Amino acid sequence: MNNLRYKIGISLIKGIGPVLAKNLIAYLGDVEAVFNESQANLAKIPDIGPVLSKQITDQQVLARADKEINFIEKNNIQALFYTDKAYPYRLKECIDSPVMLYAKGNIDFNSTRFVGVVGTREASEYGKEVCKKMIQDLAVMVPDVTIVSGLAYGVDICSHKAALDSGLPTIGAIGHGLDRIYPATHRSTAVKMLEKGGLVTEYLSETNPDRQNFVQRNRLIAGMCDAIVVIESAEKGGSLITADMGQSYNRDVFAFPGRVGDLYSAGCNALIKNNKAGLIESASDLINSMCWESVTNNKAPIQPSLFLDLTDIQQILVSLLRKEESMTINQIAINMGLPVSKTSSMLLEMEFSGVVKCLPGNIYKLRT
Repeated sequence: MNNLRYKIGISLIKGIGPVLAKNLIAYLGDVEAVFNESQANLAKIPDIGPVLSKQITDQQVLARADKEINFIEKNNIQALFYTDKAYPYRLKECIDSPVMLYAKGNIDFNSTRFVGVVGTREASEYGKEVCKKMIQDLAVMVPDVTIVSGLAYGVDICSHKAALDSGLPTIGAIGHGLDRIYPATHRSTAVKMLEKGGLVTEYLSETNPDRQNFVQRNRLIAGMCDAIVVIESAEKGGSLITADMGQSYNRDVFAFPGRVGDLYSAGCNALIKNNKAGLIESASDLINSMCWESVTNNKAPIQPSLFLDLTDIQQILVSLLRKEESMTINQIAINMGLPVSKTSSMLLEMEFSGVVKCLPGNIYKLRT
């Protein structure tokens, strides 16, 4: 772990936020140089001075970093510095992006399309249905999309569960360390997310889920995504903060309109009315607004000769789907005696090749 103790260390210095940390590293050439510089010389650097220079040279900073490295190694956590290739490139564009991120799961932060889905913790049945339908349809039309949210009650957890049910990767941005799950009732969903997606935070282990952390967490959702979708919100709330952050990062922000007078429609309607969000009513609206090409558009009928290019195991799957017409991913895995993970990757490859298509509910059939 090249210079990891220094990379973590600079994120721990009180009074030095992400912007100043990056400027300090640029000034001295690399992160290790920050900790090897004398306190007197550090004090002469613009915006540092005697107080911050004393904080930087405090030995407790690197001691805490070493403790975190032990936690990371024991728990198979990925530590990402802002200059690392695997660090989310979208987030890297944001001036206040965290210097360090900690991730657990199976996450590609730089895959094709990222959509943030946020909203009230008091989601109505209507809001939940809108959320589920949009994500199910996204899975069919743009199956390479990743759903990002905050693992909170309401719209957040609904979006994570809908993504899992639809076979989409989903990432939960959390406001505490990776040594806990908050709220605890969402632990089982969080564990499932680790298989295809996972959790990400800028906070060390032993960090409590304090209120102010979740405001900071919202900028991860906004910064990592191409588009932010708000589904139900009161006039004030975390989802509107995320929408504002998305705008400040030049992200596309969208909102589902709600009924006039409903408490949790007021925020979405205000976003639309004040031209802070585009009005959408479906996944198709989102896809069209983002100028994404849907796999359900302009698909020519599949040619029988295409099946000749398949591997032996893919040919067996084609025969199975011809016989059964449609099957869930679990049914396919059981019938073929394969792990779900291998079945999922095979189906995704065949979907991209135009051989099969995925319907809502993770049901697969041959494309005709």
